[in-house]
Amino acid sequence: MFVDPTQRPEQLTGMSIPAAKEYIAHYITSLKLTEKKRQDLESELTKWTSRIQLARSKGAEDLALEAEKEAEKVKSQYDQLGAEIEELKIQIESMRKQLPGLRARERTIDPDLLEQELIMATGYMPGETEKIETERRLKDMGKASSAEAALAALKAKMGLTSAEDVSSAAPRPKAGA
Repeated sequence: MFVDPTQRPEQLTGMSIPAAKEYIAHYITSLKLTEKKRQDLESELTKWTSRIQLARSKGAEDLALEAEKEAEKVKSQYDQLGAEIEELKIQIESMRKQLPGLRARERTIDPDLLEQELIMATGYMPGETEKIETERRLKDMGKASSAEAALAALKAKMGLTSAEDVSSAAPRPKAGA
């Protein structure tokens, strides 16, 4: 895959770490290919520069002008590839900086797994949720009945037996107030 260096790299969010690394590897491959192509153009530029000098030393100014045109084309491509290489390096660095964020997102908590681990930590096996729910409801009922018993004992101590008695036992405002 040859990467178009004129486009900004996509954000790596949503990618798995292996997919992001592969994506970055494609950019690195593109960088290496572009650097190789630039080296080839450098050799080509050196060749055309020497041809210009040879043509001028032999007095063939028309050949020197043609060689200069070719050298300018090669130089233009050489400079363009230099800019592309710099852009690829920036993009690769930007993507590499995103990798730690991807690793952090992979460390999220799976609520179902957490629930199963908590169930096992309390001494039950996964799938025994009905037993756990039954025990929880029985415990809640026990708490409620002990609260009702305590309330009944308090009422008996106060001499009250019904809700109406409780409302009549509430403090009354003083007559002179």
